[in-house]
Amino acid sequence: MLWIITKYAATAAIVVIVSEIAKRSDKLGGLLAALPLVTLLALVWLHLEQQPQERIANHAWYTFWYVVPTLPMFLVFPLLLPRLGFWPTLLACALLTMVCFALFALVLKHFGIDLL
Repeated sequence: MLWIITKYAATAAIVVIVSEIAKRSDKLGGLLAALPLVTLLALVWLHLEQQPQERIANHAWYTFWYVVPTLPMFLVFPLLLPRLGFWPTLLACALLTMVCFALFALVLKHFGIDLL
C-alpha cells in the first residue's frame, strides 16, 4: 500500500510542479509539460515492479504512437481559446484528438500497427 501511495504522490507532485512553473513562465512550463515525464515515471514504476522488459518496451512503443494524434490539439487550442472560451475549447480539442486518433489508428493498421 505504501508503494502505491508513493507512486501517486510522486506522479501528482510532477503535475503540480509543472503547473506551478507554467504560472510563472509560459516557455519553461511548456518545455516541462512537453517532456515525457509521466512516461518516464511509468517506465521506472514498471521496472521497479519487475515487469518483463517486453512489457516496458511495449509501453514506450505504444506511447510514441499514441502521442502523434494528440499533436494537432496543441495547435488548435490556442486558436480556439480566444474565440470559444476555455471549456468549449477543451471539449473541441478532446473531440479533435479522438477523431485524429481514430483516423491515425486506421492508417497505421495498414502498416501492421494495431493501436486499438
